[in-house]
Amino acid sequence: MMTINEKQDEIIEEFSVSDDWMDKYALLIDMGSSLPPLDDKYRTENNLIEGCQSRVWLYAEYTDGKIVYQGQSDAAIVNGIASLLIGVLSNHTPQEILNADLYFIDSIGLKEHLSPTRSNGLVAMLKQMKMYALAFASKKEAEAAGN
Repeated sequence: MMTINEKQDEIIEEFSVSDDWMDKYALLIDMGSSLPPLDDKYRTENNLIEGCQSRVWLYAEYTDGKIVYQGQSDAAIVNGIASLLIGVLSNHTPQEILNADLYFIDSIGLKEHLSPTRSNGLVAMLKQMKMYALAFASKKEAEAAGN
């Protein structure tokens, strides 16, 4: 199992192949299309992320001490961003996710090449993923305390 940082380094590597942002957008869209489609039962108001211009659903499950994220957007580039975040953070413990420093976002120049609304969407998705991690972490503590 790769660490969060190993996954980030892999993404930085992939994005460093070309300096052309048209190529990087194509790579993002490609990554988004490899995201498994989100089951309709998770495409609910509850799982919609606030602050995104396009519609983005994010769902998380807590299994064997790790969080597994699923998500989808109706916009190709945003789907790619979701795919990146899910790829990096999924299958890690709540604590690893909460402690993660996601340096790959700046390193590949994602924020500066996204429109402000997409950039806000990225931040909103990330915030939601950390909120899930926080919720699962406190649930785990409660279970450990025997509540």
